[in-house]
Amino acid sequence: MSRSTHIRLLRGEWVWLLVFLGIVHLGATPHISRLIQHLALPGAAAQLTPPMLLNQYYVGLLLLPLGYLTFYGGTAFGSFLSKLAQIIVRTTAVTVAALPLLLLALMGTRYFGAPLFVLGTMLVIAAAVTLLVAAVQ
Repeated sequence: MSRSTHIRLLRGEWVWLLVFLGIVHLGATPHISRLIQHLALPGAAAQLTPPMLLNQYYVGLLLLPLGYLTFYGGTAFGSFLSKLAQIIVRTTAVTVAALPLLLLALMGTRYFGAPLFVLGTMLVIAAAVTLLVAAVQ
């Protein structure tokens, strides 16, 4: 893979996939909160909502710096920071590639009727494939 293609993949990953996935994740949080409030008994909803909010917000926020690190890895590729960039990109690629597998193993297919869930899943898969292609040079 050429240097310019590698950089374009990683910069595109930062702009469109990981950051967008973080935004979608954060945007889905109020919907999930309302779902819990609607489906759970009041006492259970009071217990379930705070940890769900914590998880949703943390994961959504952590995707933003992950996207930045990917962008940094693409920017530093071919420079004196090349070894560090490779470590960052490969670590990110393996981490993101594990997400669709974990998603399917832990959640099954029962949530694929929800449009935001489908969008998030498709973004994770696209990010994983793109990162794996870019990480293997």
